[in-house]
Amino acid sequence: MIYLDHNATTPARPEVVDAVARAERDYPGNPSSVHAFGRRARDAVERARAQVARFLGATPEEIVFTSGGTEGNNLVIRGLYAEAAARGRNHLVTSPIEHPAVLGAVDAAVRGSRGNGTVTFLPLSVRGELAAGDLESATRDDTALVTLALANHEIGNVYPVARFAAIVRARGALIHTDAVQAAAKIPVDLVAMGVDAATVSAHKIGGPRGVGAVFVRRGLDLPPLAVGGHQEHERRPGTENVPGIVGFGVASDLARVALASESELLEGLRRHLMGVLTSITRARVFGVGDALGDGPQRLPGTVMVAFPGAPGQLVAIGLDLEGVCVSTGAACTSGSLRPSPVLRALGLGGDDSAEGVRISLGWTTTADDVARLGELLPGIVARVRAAVSAPGPLGGGMPLSAGEAWS
Repeated sequence: MIYLDHNATTPARPEVVDAVARAERDYPGNPSSVHAFGRRARDAVERARAQVARFLGATPEEIVFTSGGTEGNNLVIRGLYAEAAARGRNHLVTSPIEHPAVLGAVDAAVRGSRGNGTVTFLPLSVRGELAAGDLESATRDDTALVTLALANHEIGNVYPVARFAAIVRARGALIHTDAVQAAAKIPVDLVAMGVDAATVSAHKIGGPRGVGAVFVRRGLDLPPLAVGGHQEHERRPGTENVPGIVGFGVASDLARVALASESELLEGLRRHLMGVLTSITRARVFGVGDALGDGPQRLPGTVMVAFPGAPGQLVAIGLDLEGVCVSTGAACTSGSLRPSPVLRALGLGGDDSAEGVRISLGWTTTADDVARLGELLPGIVARVRAAVSAPGPLGGGMPLSAGEAWS
């Protein structure tokens, strides 16, 4: 199998798998217990906290462990908004291409303000760019929070969040960035960036699934989303996932050391892939650097492409039958068969926005993987186009077996 869906989850590195197994064996205690087993578990959690903090350019006390990106986004967005709304700031700014976890948290935050909350969605260019001037215009005296991703999960654009943070904080508002897709792909220094809060997830950086963290700037109040415990400095109750947190720490160290070399490798592979894509008739790549790349303005291993006349789900199925894993967008929504909301936000209609295919490379990707994709993709796209355009309810219909479909 060739795995090219790293933006959904990236396989855990072997060192992480070993660390998680050791933690299950060596740290059986509850980190809140005062006996020896509990103290050993607490020490393991705090070592991992320091590792994650170092990876993100933060201090350990600014890191709160969670179950992942979705919980982290809800914790920060809803908590910070509620605190500000209690002081009369009930306006929130975001963009229409944020991850579903962010948009869901935004909706829940505003609905929780008893009808007094408002949201401004920033306009986008056709390439998915956000303009600092539009953010400046949208930010008001009653703005509580601005939440904008550091990198988009589908089209791979990287945004100038440090510049955005200066604008937002000048108006007395707070800024949160969803850094889930950016971490381990580009340098992330949250303190230098000037954000008040950020979200990361272990399974996007070669760590275990089911664990993540939020960065909360020192001195900032953040109420818990749930109640019932005193863990994580009263911000996230519940017994910590010690093996997952230990694995997260190891993954953070590995990603920090490998960042420069892996980013360079992935950018080279992506450029080779772009050459294949641009050879396919009418292929359209989304985001900045539509041709052969734009350096730090986009993630090194993310490509969102559409082949007009070929629904993205059918192209993904065709590749899957040949042993190549890709997706049609965010893993939280790709199984729904709905058109990509990111492509819809870029102005594409329903049929056009259903043609997107996301190819995301990662630490396991090799040149042979990209070469194999290049061999398969033109033929699969041609066959899907032919099947869809043939007479019948779904063109000529899609054969069900791998042999029928692609022989």
